[in-house]
Amino acid sequence: MAVYEARWNGYLLSTDPDRLDIPYIHHFLSTQSHWAQGISRETVQVSIQHALCVGVYADAQQVAFCRVITDRSTFAYLGDVFVDPSRRGQGISKWMMEQVMAHPDLQGLRRIILVTADAHGLYARYGYTPLNKPERWMEIWNPDVYRQA
Repeated sequence: MAVYEARWNGYLLSTDPDRLDIPYIHHFLSTQSHWAQGISRETVQVSIQHALCVGVYADAQQVAFCRVITDRSTFAYLGDVFVDPSRRGQGISKWMMEQVMAHPDLQGLRRIILVTADAHGLYARYGYTPLNKPERWMEIWNPDVYRQA
């Protein structure tokens, strides 16, 4: 797959998997996120291998991340979206979302979903709405899976 890159205000956004700072991503997810507390480094690595991942960099340092699980033709799930706390409030999340939504491999999909606890306003800007028919959705929910491993 071709690498997608964009530049804005001194930041580089890239889908190049070789640029990703796995220790940084793992540290944030396992210690600072509310959705992946205790996730193992191995689980993070596997999740990255099987997704379209986006890193944002200031010089060579990674400052933001998200991944999209997708078949690139009908469906996508956006997850693990974060901006380093030291870089928040600068518009990075908005720019990252603009670039994700414009990514060539994510055009023409029937459905893109995500789960968020507190960023509904951000995602609404890019067309996300509450589930159309939530009564049709089902899930297997295991919130302690990373603590059990």
